Amino acid sequence: MRRAILTGVLALVAAAPAAAQPRAGIVRPADERGLSLLELGRQLFAGNCSSCHGGLARGIARAPKGQGSGGITGLGPSLRGVGARALDFYLSTGRMPLSEPDAEPERQGVELSRREINAIIAYVTSLGPPGPPVPDPHPEAGAINDGLHLFTEHCAGCHQVVGQGGVVTGARVPPLQYATATQIAEAVRAGPYLMPIFSDKQISDAQLDSIIRYVLSTRNPPDRGGWGIGNVGPIPEGMVTWLLACVLLVGLCVLIGKRLKA
Repeated sequence: MRRAILTGVLALVAAAPAAAQPRAGIVRPADERGLSLLELGRQLFAGNCSSCHGGLARGIARAPKGQGSGGITGLGPSLRGVGARALDFYLSTGRMPLSEPDAEPERQGVELSRREINAIIAYVTSLGPPGPPVPDPHPEAGAINDGLHLFTEHCAGCHQVVGQGGVVTGARVPPLQYATATQIAEAVRAGPYLMPIFSDKQISDAQLDSIIRYVLSTRNPPDRGGWGIGNVGPIPEGMVTWLLACVLLVGLCVLIGKRLKA
């Protein structure tokens, strides 16, 4: 009897560290203040990223389910050489860490502090090769008219002409109303999820500045035609117009019918 009780107590003690880890959310060191940026990044990566990307960021080709941080273990790509540009985009927009390995990375509330993001970037890039750095766009140097033309040519097919997002095959296209200038530049160069990558040969840095300036200008667009209806584009606006017109026509027909009966 005593042996059975002792065995049960030992099993509980052994399971305590695993049970102490949250099933969701960010796994952090007990005290981050005494850690260097690189060591903090190593521990944060081990607790939140290695389940999908491997302990040394080489990716995971095969993995058992439910044995990683938060009960999540997925098949993640290698992060060697992706650089600070892609890492900063995914982390600063809350797209990573993912809650489910197979989920589409979508913009969410960022649970990592700026120092924690910098630490993870420092650790991954230290594994080499360094990859592209975080871009430094200058939208004030761009031209809105040029940006509108370029955005219409390269981006509006998915994001709508005023950056309100949409739906394409296999993905939801995010709106751009909450993206910073740096995040827009990172997305254009890194091509997150199903978005194509645009090199500086396809879109130069000067053209990218114009695109960013145009996107930022869509945050508060003037409604010259009257009611903007969310500025989601001419097709939804036209549908609303026809709906209102049909209601008015039906109401008019009912009114005329009542007068004829009278």
